Amino acid sequence: MNATPTYRIATGDPAPRFVTDAAKWNAVRRRDPAADGHFFFSVKTTGVYCHPSCAARRALRENVAFHQTRAEAERAGFRPCKRCRPDLPARADREAAWVARACRTIESAEEQPRLADLAATAHVGPYHFHRTFKRITGVTPKAYYAAHRQRRVQDRLSAGSGVTEAIYDAGFNSGGHFYEVAPDFLGMTPSAYRSGGRNETIRYAVGRCTLGCVLVAAAERGICAIFLGDKPKALIADLAGRFPEAQLVKADPDFADRVSDVVRFIDDPAHERMRLPLDVRGTAFQRRVWELLRAIPAGTTASYAAIAKRLGKPRAVRAVAGACAANALAVAIPCHRVVASDGKLAGYRWGIERKRHLLERESKKRTSKRT
Repeated sequence: MNATPTYRIATGDPAPRFVTDAAKWNAVRRRDPAADGHFFFSVKTTGVYCHPSCAARRALRENVAFHQTRAEAERAGFRPCKRCRPDLPARADREAAWVARACRTIESAEEQPRLADLAATAHVGPYHFHRTFKRITGVTPKAYYAAHRQRRVQDRLSAGSGVTEAIYDAGFNSGGHFYEVAPDFLGMTPSAYRSGGRNETIRYAVGRCTLGCVLVAAAERGICAIFLGDKPKALIADLAGRFPEAQLVKADPDFADRVSDVVRFIDDPAHERMRLPLDVRGTAFQRRVWELLRAIPAGTTASYAAIAKRLGKPRAVRAVAGACAANALAVAIPCHRVVASDGKLAGYRWGIERKRHLLERESKKRTSKRT
């Protein structure tokens, strides 16, 4: 069996150790940000000490010494570099801190904060702020605000608030603007969401693929469910539990083309493209997780911990696993590519053996494509 390579997400994997002077010097030459926090280096001709990633002019090797701590460098008579500021927390920690502050600001704002204002609080330029925020959170500040506002609407509707009350409590200035964007993040009208999809019609059909039975269901906006299993009745019951208030209708023969497209995609996700529109329904956090899952290339995997760190929430490993379990679109949102930190196959909503089969098949196709 071919081993499935691990897809390493930026900021999601632990930094390597830098033990020898040779390894440290190589990190300084590369200005490797992964080495920040592991050691510092000083330059005797300038009298300063720096982070390994410092962008200042590179010193000659004979003028460089290494120190494990700031205190050690300062006891040796060196002062902190004014460019990389090694006397402050590591750059990654500083960026994570101001991104976290920006997230709290966005979450508490009645209206979307201006990008320039968010950048000013972090003491960086708007372009750098936007790029760093997206790298750490996985979404732009605008998308983060929209997702948070989505969650507030969903929470209020689910709690029984009236539609008008939920609209204004979530920060919308007018009902008209809300109804323009509501289908994009509720997947249905606000009233239908509040009632669990009542009065919504969902068509479905069950077919066969290499992984067993596959149920494909579609609402007005696109495919809202792709379930895998052994028995059609169990899949239909699962669909009914997912949409308890919707009207489930067995699809007519014209729906067979959609099922065929999904089956082709399931049987060969590395080469087929999902041409059908998806109706993705979930909380703001779930959607952020699912977007990261869709960025994992076929034939590779990422750990739950790596996904959590990529979200800027390293302790949210269980929440990431919960988002994977809540995924209703098998293979289209590839939660099968997420594994435990030790590489073992953790739980999969549609069975561990199906997960293993998908990963093995994708890995073989990736290998054959390279050769």
